[in-house]
Formats: sequence, structure tokens, C-alpha cells
Amino acid sequence: MQSPLTPLDFLARSAHVYPNRIAAVDGDRRITYAEFNERVHRLASALRRHGVAPGDRVAVLAPNTILALEVHFGVMLAGAVLAMLNTRLQARELEWILQHCGAKVLLADPQLLPLVAPVLENLRDLSLVTDDYEALLAQGEYPFAAPLLEDENEMIAINYTSGTTGFPKGVMYTHRGGYINALGEVIEHGLTVNSVYLWTLPLFHCNGWCFPWAVTAVGARHVCLRQVDSARVVELIRSEGVTHLCGAPVVVATLAQYCAANGIRFERGLKMVTAGAPPSPAVIRAAEEMGADLAHAYGLTETYGPHTVCAWHPEWNSLPVADRAQIKARQGVPYVIAGTDLRVVDTHMNDVPRDGMTMGEVIMRGNNVMLGYYRNPEATAKAFEGGWFHSGDLAVMHGDGYIEVRDRAKDIVISGGENISSIEVEKVLAEHPAVMEVAIVAAPDEKWGEVPKAYVGLKPGQSATGEELMEFCRARLAHFKCPKYVEFGPLPRTATGKIRKNELRARQAAK
Repeated sequence: MQSPLTPLDFLARSAHVYPNRIAAVDGDRRITYAEFNERVHRLASALRRHGVAPGDRVAVLAPNTILALEVHFGVMLAGAVLAMLNTRLQARELEWILQHCGAKVLLADPQLLPLVAPVLENLRDLSLVTDDYEALLAQGEYPFAAPLLEDENEMIAINYTSGTTGFPKGVMYTHRGGYINALGEVIEHGLTVNSVYLWTLPLFHCNGWCFPWAVTAVGARHVCLRQVDSARVVELIRSEGVTHLCGAPVVVATLAQYCAANGIRFERGLKMVTAGAPPSPAVIRAAEEMGADLAHAYGLTETYGPHTVCAWHPEWNSLPVADRAQIKARQGVPYVIAGTDLRVVDTHMNDVPRDGMTMGEVIMRGNNVMLGYYRNPEATAKAFEGGWFHSGDLAVMHGDGYIEVRDRAKDIVISGGENISSIEVEKVLAEHPAVMEVAIVAAPDEKWGEVPKAYVGLKPGQSATGEELMEFCRARLAHFKCPKYVEFGPLPRTATGKIRKNELRARQAAK
């Protein structure tokens, strides 16, 4: 016997097994799994009543609230496709995405609807725009008689990339992919019915790395968070007994700095998963100092979020802190649900030596790789050239089979014919006690073609000079790798915490 895999089964089971357990907390509001399930059914019913047919796209513009959580089930229960919108985009960017995906419905948080209001008259495909989510639910029925899913490879979501090198691409997720990836999160990060998950990771980013489905699968508790604020995060960790949270390294670093400044250490056990950008060993050490068990994962929107994890060996616990941090900074090996489908290859797709030095491109395939790019067959064909997904990330393969990402292909600095890993230099600068954040980009140079330039954000109350930071690097790296220029100031970031190096390169080119 075989039935299609779908994340919808996770909610149906938890509502059956744990009907009275708290499923979600949103401010003062708490709903049980039975209530969660009923609200999802009412949403699916209401969408159908408004003319949403199977395959139609439903767009959602909301922070991490109950609305953003419930649409991850209600939209697919209606047979529609979910398009979560980045809440930090501007009106014209949102307009492009809404037109590209052909959204029929837009559900918006009342505070965010003004973001898209200026362009609504241009969006003729939209038949329903509402910021009254509770009123919409009231129009639906429970239970909703959803048709049986026949094909687990049907699309359930479109996630748009950041578009830093052009128009964003719509990454297509399926029932099967969402189901399997959610189980991967459960297995790799130890989610159980007693877990409490805090939503510090945007739900619009890779569908929250599939954690909406993973947390629900085990009957654990979601704790919604409209805006990430370190004081509020600490308060919720303590009051709700939070056991798990995810975020980019900047989230980890900011929380760790707040905890250090206020003498806070979590003694009850807190698991943090970081990805999106390689964390420096300094960030990893800071997480340990506040009592967090930090897991380092790596992936892309095209891999449903994390594809690899630095799977930990118990014997590593006896190593000195600095050595543990260096190991944990590696991107590691595929999730258990991905098997061994991960390689680092040269331009001819031959595997690079496992020497920890030879760089190649990271390629992957398997259960947690996208269906393709929506309405973009050319980009899809290019991404899957040779039967593997090409990440565009450059890494080395260590002797134990663990990968370590060294750079994006476009971020490598080529100075006098030598390839300089921007991440390698950034990790060194991040060790300086005054440095909060750093990005290395290429700056033009008459003699060498280009040289590294550091953009640095300092910790509050700290100071440093450019010459001091350059000398700090020279004591730890070959001199040709060290930045020749340093510029101080806040770094531009995407909504998911990645530094926008394209903006820094543009800023440099304009000088």
C-alpha cells in the first residue's frame, strides 16, 4: 500500500493525537491543535468559496503570526499554491512577484497591506485582497471536504529568491519535498512533542525551512514572533520554555551579544540552527557561551532551506573551544533524507580531491531539491545541467567527507591571479573583539587587478582603525589575502540576514 506524501498529514495526525495540546502561541493568544486544524479547514473552505481553484496561487504578506503559520496548511488543503511574500520588499518588487506568479488572492497583515497598496490597481489577476483574516475564516466551513491528493509531486509553494543578480526566480516546492524535508528537520534537530519552537526565522523564507510542517508533525508548540528583538526573544525563551529556534548568523550574534551584555545564560537547553551565511568561529563560540547548542546547516532556497548539516561526533566535545568552533563552522554532510547526494566538482564535473584546499562548485540532488523555477525553463535547465543542481557556491571537501563553503563564485576576489576566499578573510576579521559584522568585496587595483576591501560594522561601544584591522589580518593570513582598504558603517542585509554584497560592489564601483 502506498499513499502520496503530503505535509497535510502532519496536521491531521497531531489534531487527532494531541487535540488539546497548545499548537501555537501568538502574543496573548493560544490555540490547541484541534482549533488549529479547524481554522485551517475554514481557511481552505473560504478560499474555495472565493473562487480559488486547484493550482491557483495565493499570496501572503505577513510577519510571523498565526496567519503566516496557518496558510502553510490551509492554502494547500484548498489545492492551491502558496506564495509567501518578503515583508521587506518595496511595492514595485512585490508587484513584479505578484504578477509573475499570477496570484489570485492576497492575504495581508493589516500593518503590511500599505506596502503593496500603491500597486494594487495594476494587479488585475487578483480577485480578492483582504487584511481581515478572521473575517475570511468566518466565511469557511468545518470540516472542509478536500479532494484526495493524487500526485505527491504537485506544487504546493513558490518561493522567490532574493534576486540580487537580476529578477528573482520562483522556486517550486512539492507535497513530497515538503513532507520529506520536514522529517529531515525532525531527525537532524531532535524535535519531539515536548519541543517549543520560536519563530525567529521569517516564515516567508523557504517556507521557514519547512519547520511549519516539522514542528506540527511531532505535535510541538509554535511560538509566533512578529518582530525579532533580543529582549523579547529572551523573555519568550524563558516564559514559554523555548527549546528550538533558527536564524542567520546575524541573529545568533545579536542575541549572543545581548546575553553577554546582560549576564544571561540559558541553562535548560536551547538548540539553535543557523544557516544562510557561514557563521564565523567567533559567532559559534558566542552561542556556546550563552548556553546554546548551535547546529550549522547549509542550503539554498532551491533545496527547501538546509541541505547539509555539520553532523556532530561526540568525541569532538572533548576538543578545545577554538577547535570545536573551527569544525562547527564547516557545512558538513547531507541531511539524512538526502543520503550522499552532495559533491564538490571542477568545471568538468569531476570531484575535487578531498584535501581541504582545492575549491570546486557544490552540487546536489535528491529529495530536498526543488521541482524547478516557475515559468523559467531556461534557468531550470541551466541549474540542473548534468543531472545535478548547481549551487553556485564554491567549497572544499575535507578528508572526512565534510564540505566547507569558501565563497559564492561571484564573490571570489582574484588578485594577481590568486583566488582569495572572501569568507576566509571575513572569519579572521570576525575574531577581532571590536568587529560585529564584516564583508569582503573586490576593489579595483592598478597593479593586481583587484584586491580585498573590508566593510566593517563595529560592536556598540567599541572602536578600531582600518590600519589596526589590516594588521590583525596580516598576523593571521598571507599578506596578499588581507584587505587593502577598510570602510566602517552598517552593512546592507537581505530580509533573511544575508549581507548584500551586490550593493557593496555597486557602492565600490560608484567611487
